[in-house]
Amino acid sequence: MLAMISERRAELEQQARELHGMKHLTVKDSRYSNLLQTKGRPMSQTRDVTVSSAPPPPSPPVNRKVDLYDDPSVFDVIDREAIEVASEDQSTFTELVRQLTRNCVTDVEKARVIFRWITVTNLNTMEFNETHVDADTPMGLLRGIKVGTESYHVLFRRLCSYAGLHGMVIKGFSKSAGYLPGKKFDDKRFRNTWNAVYVAGSWRFVQCNWGARHLVNAKDAPRPSEQSQVDNLRYEYDDHYFLTDPDQFIYEFFPCQPEWQLLRHPLALQQFENLPFVRSLFFKYGLRFADERQSAVMVTDAIGAVTARVLMPRALVENLVFHYNLRLEGSDADVMDGVSMRRYVMQTIVGNSVVFKVHTALKGRYILDVFANLITAGHNYLTGKPMRFKSVCKLGIACTHLERSMVPLPDCATGEWGPLKAYKLFGLIPRSHENAVINTGGDVRLSFVMRRPLRNFQTALRQNGADEKVLSRYVKKVLTDETVTFDIRFPSDGQYGLDIYTREVAAAAADVGADDRGKQQKQLLTHCCKYLINVRQR
Repeated sequence: MLAMISERRAELEQQARELHGMKHLTVKDSRYSNLLQTKGRPMSQTRDVTVSSAPPPPSPPVNRKVDLYDDPSVFDVIDREAIEVASEDQSTFTELVRQLTRNCVTDVEKARVIFRWITVTNLNTMEFNETHVDADTPMGLLRGIKVGTESYHVLFRRLCSYAGLHGMVIKGFSKSAGYLPGKKFDDKRFRNTWNAVYVAGSWRFVQCNWGARHLVNAKDAPRPSEQSQVDNLRYEYDDHYFLTDPDQFIYEFFPCQPEWQLLRHPLALQQFENLPFVRSLFFKYGLRFADERQSAVMVTDAIGAVTARVLMPRALVENLVFHYNLRLEGSDADVMDGVSMRRYVMQTIVGNSVVFKVHTALKGRYILDVFANLITAGHNYLTGKPMRFKSVCKLGIACTHLERSMVPLPDCATGEWGPLKAYKLFGLIPRSHENAVINTGGDVRLSFVMRRPLRNFQTALRQNGADEKVLSRYVKKVLTDETVTFDIRFPSDGQYGLDIYTREVAAAAADVGADDRGKQQKQLLTHCCKYLINVRQR
């Protein structure tokens, strides 16, 4: 307790020193003599900004982030300037802030350029002179951050004070790396620190560390053969953590002081723990849960079943692709008794709802990871290489009572069931069956209309315990200039899975040499879509 009191006293003394230096601060902008244009509006010749000594009390923002800006590209010029300044050394905070804010008009732009300078600064490539770095300089503070004696949050607040902005350092809990849905914050783990800055008449959240956190993710780091990508990599950032709306920020961060939730109705810690575990992409894609009371952990029924539904904007239905993974809680293992646990999840899309139906095989606690990726217009997905997905949310699943366990789904390719994926990626329009599940008493004919020339299709009919080579005899393909049709017979009743693969054969293939034709034949097939077929012959 004494340590906490001493730490808090030190923080208050530091804030008092900074506020004292800000008293009667006046910022003169002489750069407007050429009437530069910012976002299409002329700027006045000078602008005085006087900052009061006392910061305003915390209260909910008067508007939302989208009311301040709806596209990060409005800051392109400012962002480039932050990158340029980050490539040089500044001896004092005054010099650094002067260079950063010389073309800023509003306090939002000042906060932005500071945020981007911090997120673009790559400490992994910086070297410091151990004996000639003053701790009370930008380089000294950066060195302290690198060795762990300072933090980005202190740096952000310091730069805000020099720029004439009120800034605060907020402490609390966060659902950071290693956190599992529904876990209690009952010790010192998952402590975190972030900022609030007063801009546009309201307090707003800023999290510099998480704005650039993917830069230290080993999975995203360039390989040695991709060294040319290093410079571009460090210029990437996550805009979600700049001026984040409080009702989104609360899903990941819980301050020790409830007033710094900036919510009209602050949550209790238990309510925070029970919120679903979502990531920034969840909000970037405009996702939400169909059940407004969606909890962090779902409890299965007597047969181990549970369903989660995520809603996406209707405008993204044809462009957003989802994926999933099911694993045991506290483990990366996603295989049970030699069977992939993904086979106990069925993901479909109904309207603008992404539905995940899960059947657990045994009693226990599980984690359902949900991933997504936005399809890029004009990108060629017929390469045979898997798409890269990023996490949007994690849900806990608790199976405490199991009367009867379900068998796994047929061993098809992982991912979404149904024909919508074929339309999203390859322009195939289902003419016969639009639903992922087909219930039949006999043969099935699947038919698609092609919006682009696809001249090579293959299928794989699968059934638990059956020989795939034997089942392949029961599928016939008919290909025309505009359609592809699959006629499927079934040797017996049961549940089947049908995978459809495709690849594109260039129109000029007939004109190339034998060696080139051989390379084309080796082109990998790309998964197109899959159906679940329940057969009960009369």
